Amino acid sequence: MLLTFLFALGFAIIHWLSKYMTFLENVPRSRLLSVAGGISVAYVFLHLLPELSQYHRETESVREKGEALMMESEIYLCAMAGLAIFYGLQRMVSQSARKHPGEGVNSAVFWLHMASFALYNALIGYLLIRGEEKGLRDLLFYFVAMAVHFISNDHGLRQAHEEIYDRKGRWVLSTAVIGGWIFGVLTELDKSVVSFLFAFLAGGVILNVMKEELPEERESNFWAFLLGLVGYSILLFLST
Repeated sequence: MLLTFLFALGFAIIHWLSKYMTFLENVPRSRLLSVAGGISVAYVFLHLLPELSQYHRETESVREKGEALMMESEIYLCAMAGLAIFYGLQRMVSQSARKHPGEGVNSAVFWLHMASFALYNALIGYLLIRGEEKGLRDLLFYFVAMAVHFISNDHGLRQAHEEIYDRKGRWVLSTAVIGGWIFGVLTELDKSVVSFLFAFLAGGVILNVMKEELPEERESNFWAFLLGLVGYSILLFLST
């Protein structure tokens, strides 16, 4: 439990320090952010999604006994929902900024955006403590993938909300990830619920990476993204 707390604290520190990562603000997009995006995508496709299939296989025998359990398609539907929800939130933020040029995003939209990412961070913190039973190796892969993902998220949120994110937003997200870890210590949800949470996280990660990498104005670096994707994929394969 001490190790997972240190990892949760590490996540929080990333948000605390994000204000000072000014080297990421460059255009063309920092290669580090593109590498981070590749690492996050590799982790989702080669670790999170296969793990969801494993959850499904483990519950098949119970389903045959007539107990009410989720179907595999429902897990992937939850992943799709995570992607769709964060896409909708991003569109809301973009439209608010266009309606009020020079004034920044509407306050209500800002807090809705922060609330959604606070839940997202709390989920990451909760799944950290739930992953403790899988061993040090899996925890390390999870920590690295989510840590670099947080760096990328912070960059995108700062661009969207500017000064108010540094004053308030980063503290909300830092607190949320610790809160999620505490919830994980105090509460243990059913394994089927955890699988849905993992699925939702997977969809959210994919959308949040792609929204940073794909827009042409970001001038992202494909080769840096590919380096992160391939390099982390090799590490994941070697660890199995």
